Amino acid sequence: MTGRAARIGHVERRLLRSGICLAAACFAFAAPAAYGENLPEALTKAYQTNPQLNAERARQRATDENVPQALSGYRPQIVANLSAGLQAVRDLLPNNTIQSANLKPWTVGLTVTQTLFNGFKTANSVRVAELQVQSGREALRNVGQGVLLDAVTVYTNVLANQSLVEAQRANVASLRETQGITQKRLNAGDVTPTDTAQAEARLNRGLADLNAAEVNLAISQATYAQVIGNSPAQLRPAETVDRFLPRSRDDATNLAFREHPAVMAASFDVDVASTRSASPKAA
Repeated sequence: MTGRAARIGHVERRLLRSGICLAAACFAFAAPAAYGENLPEALTKAYQTNPQLNAERARQRATDENVPQALSGYRPQIVANLSAGLQAVRDLLPNNTIQSANLKPWTVGLTVTQTLFNGFKTANSVRVAELQVQSGREALRNVGQGVLLDAVTVYTNVLANQSLVEAQRANVASLRETQGITQKRLNAGDVTPTDTAQAEARLNRGLADLNAAEVNLAISQATYAQVIGNSPAQLRPAETVDRFLPRSRDDATNLAFREHPAVMAASFDVDVASTRSASPKAA
């Protein structure tokens, strides 16, 4: 009986592997015809509609307004005043005659002020504003990179979880068929109740794995909608990025020091602090 049970277990494992391989092959051949949305399209949507990125753009537009405000220190200030009124006048003449009149006085004033030199205060203010704009743009670029990275992550997570759900469904179908065959063999007296219990346990484990995979797929789809801005449709597999990678780790490190937006934003912040400390206002 032990040898027969071992052979039965071996046959069940072969059926399980065959079912999984068949389902994976069917998914691989059938899925490409239904794909409709690729990764560049998803990245474009995320770049245009992501609320975090749009909020950072609005903040940057507010920072850009500091430059014209600082440049206003070079321009003349013009103040115009206009006043008008109504005045009643009564005069008593020597012959006891009263003469009255209504007057309408008005005045106009125009004052022009031009600063000739203020100890480079205006120049430093303009320099600080320009550095703040440059720092803000790099910070915006850094946020954009983070959003695009999140978009790539959720895109690949949806693809991976979809494939996992399909594999788990194929696994459950194979386990269900194996459990049915085992039950028939038990009725025929060819296997023991232990074999049937093991087949049912494997089926229940497969159902639990399928449920977990479906939950992870639902979570990844919700995250996709949050980052990209719409629910995932039929997604296409992404291309590899090997051609974009630096040749070595040193090249990657040097490139990051030269062009990473967080590093460049920090350098601009240092320039802002240095300019402010050297300005007459700070002194």
